[in-house]
Amino acid sequence: MKAVHFGAGNIGRGFVGLLLHDAGYEVVFADVAEDLIARLAAADSYAVHEVGENPAVRTVNNFRALNSTTQEEELIAEIAAADIVTTAVGPHILRFVAPAIAKGIAARDTNLAPLQVMACENAINATDILAKEVASQPGAAASALDGKAVFANTAVDRIVPNQEPGQGLDVTVETFYEWVIDRTAFAGAEPVIPGATFVDDLSPYIERKLFTVNTGHASAAYFGFEAGLEKISEAMADQDVAEDVRAVLEETKQLLVTKHGFSNDEQEAYVQKILVRFSNPYLPDTVNRVGRAPLRKLSRHERFIGPAAELAERGIVPEALLGAIAAALRFTDPADAEATDLAGILASSSPADATARITGLEPEHPLFNAVATLVEERQAEAAKAPA
Repeated sequence: MKAVHFGAGNIGRGFVGLLLHDAGYEVVFADVAEDLIARLAAADSYAVHEVGENPAVRTVNNFRALNSTTQEEELIAEIAAADIVTTAVGPHILRFVAPAIAKGIAARDTNLAPLQVMACENAINATDILAKEVASQPGAAASALDGKAVFANTAVDRIVPNQEPGQGLDVTVETFYEWVIDRTAFAGAEPVIPGATFVDDLSPYIERKLFTVNTGHASAAYFGFEAGLEKISEAMADQDVAEDVRAVLEETKQLLVTKHGFSNDEQEAYVQKILVRFSNPYLPDTVNRVGRAPLRKLSRHERFIGPAAELAERGIVPEALLGAIAAALRFTDPADAEATDLAGILASSSPADATARITGLEPEHPLFNAVATLVEERQAEAAKAPA
């Protein structure tokens, strides 16, 4: 069995690649990072260090590596003969990997089982995005429709922090992970991947992860940044920050239980597990890394505005989430382009215009005025700050 995986970075090696290896696949890593691909191609194995409860060191071997820019023909041939294609490149990069996938599908022998394609990205229904990009390639639409490939959405969750210098190909990750896959796309022929969970309706699990893990993680980052703390684990060790994060997740729990039918006890157990993960002192995750890209995190259907808007539509004032939104508006990092862009929007727009541009909320939405008030307050603070 063979899997082609786009994205040989820390998540690719320490999460998706590891699980595919454990499932018995030969893994062909594809990436544009020339040095990384060269090191993988020269290596026989690498180690995944799982830290936290029940720590372990896992060895990954039986892999190869290709440069997707300079070895495109070889990559297309690998895709044409593969069983699975996965990605962990970031949602905005999917359009760049789609051409090779489309060509690989077109070159696929009709006697082979359909290629199983899954985008393992931190975005809702990322595989749908990839499928659309693949289908838009010249000559790809017909081949994607004639039984040569199936596309399945997934929800993935594993904290993989920035790595310490000198680790080489080895990766440090948390012990917890979750890979939930929509089984309906496979028509009864889903792959055997120990550790993956197959479900008939993925949407509740996508939102549970987004509105618990992602909302909570970003809340810890922004509250921790306000408190002058460096690491996420330090932020969670601060009583005030931890209480603020817990209050945010209490609100998202209320929404998830009401909307998706999770039992209160089930969701509370999930929240508690997440809080323990954030507090893991062996993960050197920083508030700046987790807090980066605040514009994306404050967008309409993301981790803050998404649940806050739905609660507001139900007549509930999401006080804790509004507090997290206020903290996100105060996040600054000269090294982060989105933080700089956020500051520019706040400096150049009226409160109403800035709110619309940042959040995508319509002025008549029941959450709009509350967020606009936070934006105005942040603008006033910035105006008073020394140049």
